[in-house]
Amino acid sequence: MNELGAHAVAVERDVTMRARDGVALASDVYRPDGDGPYPVLLRRTPYGKSLNDLAADPNEAQFFASHGYIVVVQDTRGRFASEGVFYPFIHEAEDGYDAVEWAATLPGSTGDVGMFGQSYGALCQYSTAPLRPPHLRTAVPVSGPTSYYLNSAYHQGVLNLAWTLTYLVSLAFETAERTGQPELVPMLQELLIDPAVRFGALKPEEYRRLPLTSWADRLGGAAPFLADILGHATDGPYWWSSDFRRHVYNVAIPMLHVGSWYDEFQEDSLLMYEDISAKATDPAARDGQALLMGPWAHLLPYFVPTSTGTGDIDFGPEALIDLHAIELAWFASHLGGTTDAVPCASPVRIFVTGENRWRDEQEWPLARAVPTSWYLRGDDSGAGGALSQDAPGDEPPGRYRYDPDDPVPTRGGHFLGAGCGVADQRPIEERDDVLVFTSEPLAADLEVTGHVGVELFAASSAPDTDFVVTIADVRPDGYSHNLVEGVVRARYRESLMYPTLIEPGRAYRYDIAMPALSHVLFAGHRLRVDVTSSCFPRWDRNLNTGRPFGTDADTVAADQTIFHDRDRPSRVVLPVVPRAI
Repeated sequence: MNELGAHAVAVERDVTMRARDGVALASDVYRPDGDGPYPVLLRRTPYGKSLNDLAADPNEAQFFASHGYIVVVQDTRGRFASEGVFYPFIHEAEDGYDAVEWAATLPGSTGDVGMFGQSYGALCQYSTAPLRPPHLRTAVPVSGPTSYYLNSAYHQGVLNLAWTLTYLVSLAFETAERTGQPELVPMLQELLIDPAVRFGALKPEEYRRLPLTSWADRLGGAAPFLADILGHATDGPYWWSSDFRRHVYNVAIPMLHVGSWYDEFQEDSLLMYEDISAKATDPAARDGQALLMGPWAHLLPYFVPTSTGTGDIDFGPEALIDLHAIELAWFASHLGGTTDAVPCASPVRIFVTGENRWRDEQEWPLARAVPTSWYLRGDDSGAGGALSQDAPGDEPPGRYRYDPDDPVPTRGGHFLGAGCGVADQRPIEERDDVLVFTSEPLAADLEVTGHVGVELFAASSAPDTDFVVTIADVRPDGYSHNLVEGVVRARYRESLMYPTLIEPGRAYRYDIAMPALSHVLFAGHRLRVDVTSSCFPRWDRNLNTGRPFGTDADTVAADQTIFHDRDRPSRVVLPVVPRAI
């Protein structure tokens, strides 16, 4: 974090704001000295306003206030000092609107308000902006989820098991205490490996608890909304009020979207930039969007600005940035104020991994990226094979057995929590239930920047199952560096709203949604695609029974067949950026 600015800062604790329905929301207000007036920055959080920026000293509110802003940090409804009942996502749009308009009237305010914050704090911005509070001028959402179903509690219909349980158990401590249920606290502590770790992982055996719906009874009043989450396993009206992508057309302010390549929510950052730039009805808003994508995981750029890597890898000194200084420059350009920094030299700034350098672009996705197919190619072993730009002919399929009682363990990837990021995939690739397809060493550098597509032709002996695909960069020393991964649940192959089971033994085409990336595979490296049916406990296990989600405690092994022949050419489609000669 940059050094503090010229202003001394005073703090008013627990300042009350009344929402439109009369519920009292509590804020801490940080004020710079001097006569003002000053613009206002608003951050809303369910994690405790006194803990903003992990209670660092100086914290981010003090930092911005010292540079001439009134800073408001507010507990969201039903959390810590604020009244009401907490329900994830649901109240943040209207409460955010009310908080912006209230903050604009604070003594010493210019009436101009900007919003900031990471994760749930970014969600609060994405929910508020489409309502167009009259005094909201700009926002800087960092790593924020925008759809609770498509990419938060669920991922394309598959439960984000580890994070959802970890997150809700962590929130449940404060809920249990504020609702007079202290007897639940020992039970919650018993679930965690280390109760002292904020958002700490559950004990491994807890993720195997079946049926999944039993978790709603177990957490009870400490997470009263969990039954709703588990009871709505398909997309539909229940989720639409918390799907802020549906309202991008109404955004009317400039926004700086900050994301991370190895973040669970990197797709949200990218898509919100893309969609607002293309769909906002306000021309100034369409032209006023900017995007910054770095190589970190979820929390690293914001809370640990000295980090240069994620997982096994160090992306080098260029990965080290001062995000608060960038935000300060952005707010100065849109709210007034002084700074020597330039907020954005171009509308898009991306970190290209492999090369490990920043690059300025004028658009996202890149128009010059060429969709390029790499086909899965088999051999007689049925255990995988090659990866080639030549389409297959008549080839035997690959086969493996997926047993939910022995799932493939999560090893790195785009998720929240310990173990995320880059991890060597070789221990996974040695398993019998993982098919591995590897190219010849590349003759020249290969840059892949953009959204990745996967088309998989597969059959299963089960009426429902999952397929998981990971794309990796294999270094000359054999290290298998995971780049992106995705999952599809067979019953959702056609629709997330209207699931249909599959006919055992019949081949289907599966389009698997993958994260985006910007990465260079150097000459001599190899491209690899792994195919399996689980990634546990990141995603819940498909029990292969075809029964209603979450209600089953039985497991059935499934025999999986992956086709890669002339009529069923399984492939990955990479956005290849031509390299300068």
